[in-house]
Amino acid sequence: MKFIIRSAKTTDLEAVLALNESEVPQVGRINLQDTQNFLDKALYFRVVCDEAGQIVAFLIGLDPDTEYNSPNFQWFCSHRKKFAYVDRIAVAKSARRNGIAETLYGDFEDVTREWAECMCCEVNIRTENPASMAFHERLGFAKVGSLESNDGAKKVAMLVKEFD
Repeated sequence: MKFIIRSAKTTDLEAVLALNESEVPQVGRINLQDTQNFLDKALYFRVVCDEAGQIVAFLIGLDPDTEYNSPNFQWFCSHRKKFAYVDRIAVAKSARRNGIAETLYGDFEDVTREWAECMCCEVNIRTENPASMAFHERLGFAKVGSLESNDGAKKVAMLVKEFD
């Protein structure tokens, strides 16, 4: 199957939102206004389309200067200076095991490597997400901390991949 990566546009937001919602709780819930804000402010917001033009994946990445109140993002802001932050990635079940997530991460790294010292993200550890943790470890991410939220109901591992 052939896939195309391109920058997101306004007409993609409903499909991005639906894909995001299909992946909760592995990714956080957002609404249409949030997706519009990402489109307006994110350094990186790309989608992957299949041969029929359907969106089957997306990645949203931020730089440290982005105005964003996420506690996870703010944690990295307080611990790092020049970082590229993966806020969220989702791949439709029908498109998995095709290297799409790895390709998106590589593309984001290519876009940010000139100025960033590392790439940062988080993975749920309460409720555990072992597949995501294994994926990130395989890409060279290492745990550098953890953060609890929602009165301890949620806990994430803070991951960093240092650039050479």
